[in-house]
Amino acid sequence: MYLNTELKMNGKNAFRRNYWPCVGAALVVELLTGGGVPVVSNASDVSDLADIFSGSTSATEHIMGIPTGLAGMAVSILGVIAILAVLFSFFVSNVIEVGGDRFFIQNRDSAPTVGTIFDGFKSGNYLNIVKTMFLKDLYTFLWTLLLIIPGIVKSFEYLMVPYILAENPGMDSREAFSLSKQMMDGEKANAFMLGLSFIGWEIVAVITCEIADVFYVNPYVNATYAELYAYNKEKAFQQGWIH
Repeated sequence: MYLNTELKMNGKNAFRRNYWPCVGAALVVELLTGGGVPVVSNASDVSDLADIFSGSTSATEHIMGIPTGLAGMAVSILGVIAILAVLFSFFVSNVIEVGGDRFFIQNRDSAPTVGTIFDGFKSGNYLNIVKTMFLKDLYTFLWTLLLIIPGIVKSFEYLMVPYILAENPGMDSREAFSLSKQMMDGEKANAFMLGLSFIGWEIVAVITCEIADVFYVNPYVNATYAELYAYNKEKAFQQGWIH
């Protein structure tokens, strides 16, 4: 698609203009939102967590061969780690994600510093960001429980929520979801194809043991999705959804 080609070109140019801060910001966001941080994000994770707390056989099967007393302690520790991971996701990772999007939005026409990714913690709207991002994750998860396809569709429908919060951290949750839905109306297939267009780069990242991911692919992808948001935002202005 021509639009995606243009978005990727603009993203690449914006990334290259402020190369090292973009690399640093993308790396920090990756580490704090998914790099090694276990997050309960699907039905099997929730089931496993429930097993841990219930002390069911399926949970203890993972630690067979350990004496009963130590097994119980291990299950308790795993339960605490799981809870901490979920809380970290809700109260830290999601806010960092919004901050990362804010960085790459600003990077389109300025040179923000890496510290921009922490703006959500000092915007005065921290709890609103936490609440809205929690609802985004919850709604997506619940839709996915019904059927995989509706969950995927909803994930694209809510795609713009963190970007909207990045520029409007105090926006009411319902308004943010409504605006994201309007922005993504007719754009879901395009966004899907945009994601697919990076598969080759993701393969390169794997081949290079993630070195290419750190120094090129990840910031390139982030910058491109910031361009997608800018495109959808301009469309929203033209159609009168925002003023």
